Amino acid sequence: MELEKFRALGLSEETLKELQKKGFEEPTEIQEKTIPLLLGEKNDIVGQAQTGTGKTAAFGLPILEKLEPDADRIQAIVLVPTRELAIQVAEEISSFRGNRKCHIIPIYGGQSIVDQLQRLKRGVDIVVGTPGRVLDHLRRKSIVLDRVSWVVLDEADEMLNMGFIDEVKEILDQTNPDRRTLLFSATMPDRIMDIARSYMRKYRVLTVKKGQLTVDQTDQIYFEVAPNDRFESLCRIIDMEKEFYGLVFCRTKVAVDELTNRLIDRGYDAEGLHGDLPQNQRERILEKFRKRQVTVLAATDVAARGIDVADLTHVINFSLPQDAEAYIHRIGRTGRAGKKGVAITFTTPDEYRKLMYITRVTKKEIRKEKVPRASEIVTAKKSRILAELNEIIEAGEHRDYLTTALQMVHDHDPEEVVAALLKYTLEDELSEGRYRDIREYAEEPAEERGRARLFISLGKKDGLTPRKLLKLINNETRIPAGKVSEIKVMDSYSFLSVPFKEAEVLLKAFKEKKGSHKAIVKRADVKKKKKK
Repeated sequence: MELEKFRALGLSEETLKELQKKGFEEPTEIQEKTIPLLLGEKNDIVGQAQTGTGKTAAFGLPILEKLEPDADRIQAIVLVPTRELAIQVAEEISSFRGNRKCHIIPIYGGQSIVDQLQRLKRGVDIVVGTPGRVLDHLRRKSIVLDRVSWVVLDEADEMLNMGFIDEVKEILDQTNPDRRTLLFSATMPDRIMDIARSYMRKYRVLTVKKGQLTVDQTDQIYFEVAPNDRFESLCRIIDMEKEFYGLVFCRTKVAVDELTNRLIDRGYDAEGLHGDLPQNQRERILEKFRKRQVTVLAATDVAARGIDVADLTHVINFSLPQDAEAYIHRIGRTGRAGKKGVAITFTTPDEYRKLMYITRVTKKEIRKEKVPRASEIVTAKKSRILAELNEIIEAGEHRDYLTTALQMVHDHDPEEVVAALLKYTLEDELSEGRYRDIREYAEEPAEERGRARLFISLGKKDGLTPRKLLKLINNETRIPAGKVSEIKVMDSYSFLSVPFKEAEVLLKAFKEKKGSHKAIVKRADVKKKKKK
């Protein structure tokens, strides 16, 4: 029976209905282990699970099941290391709530605190936030956690690496002592287990076997294009292939509809899939796609969850996914069963930092290439036509047309007749004018066109000053002081900005260095180079 394994975990019919809408079929290992414990036992949980294992649903679904209606208090708080993850987790939990009346908001630095104060004042059930901004609200008394039922520490090792562990402890000190605490982390260093021992009651440790994050048979490529050139670039990639059969991912339902209509207008066998489609229409579209009556399927991440189609040649990220986990889920749909697959991502220079983060998580190169030129596509098409004509001749499939062919070459040279036939049947296909121009970015590498904001886990209490920080960086990396700007030394940590290229050098050097300084360097934000 459909979703029977989810039903066996103890989830309600209302939740099962939402899972079916989102295309879920079977629970992941962390979901199988976590959900029954959270719905039944009162134990706290320490879960060791990496990105891409379905952690959000593992804790989000039971919390939604256990929420009290009209509680007039914050019932659950989820602490995450980055604002991107705060947005993602809040949206994911929200997508499971169905008809439940519950309010979920992300709280993070860089967002207007006035807007956050207004939303909090209206009443919130679940807060998903970064430690620094949550602590700001606790000090303002705009967030009160003395009656909170659930505390979740998501990606705890990343919060440790980014220097947030003291803030996390301060937040935990202000929460309801009778809360249930859930800690999820890809790794379990001693300082993470110290939190479990100090702040969690009787807890269960759950471990998920480490899986392969990406498919080895998938060739990962990215094209740096302007947003307005993405559609044209997509058409060129499709036309360059002999047999394109792929999924094209968009962020929103509106984008799926717009892209599908443009593809159909351009003459492609395309369909779109998103959450607003009724189940019967969704099934019809998927059946057409499986039978290759449709060869280009545009979809949102949510709608694509239930798609399991073999032999896809391509997965296209029409827009960069929200996070590394979504990227992993997307590209995992090609390159299966020992066959080569291609994952293509369209990016802009401003998205370079996000792309590099995905590269580090997947631990595999995402190769940069140029979008095929119109002349290259036409040449490829001509080669395919010649090969197909040779196959027809060798198979003898042309003989019924010999009489007509003799009549046609009676008064004209054979070359003239063949050329006329090509014009008659393939004029539009073999015209470079079919493709509009694409604006190419300057040859200057993306990493030179922007600046990365870096976090350093040393501050004034370590005896650090801006001058000493510059000297430390120069000693370890030989990066000149002139490349470093916007230095800010705080009590226990610091920030600085460097060009992308130098950022990669600095990150690598401090990751490999085992010196006495024990500095941890992480990415914090990006500063774009101002236009002259």
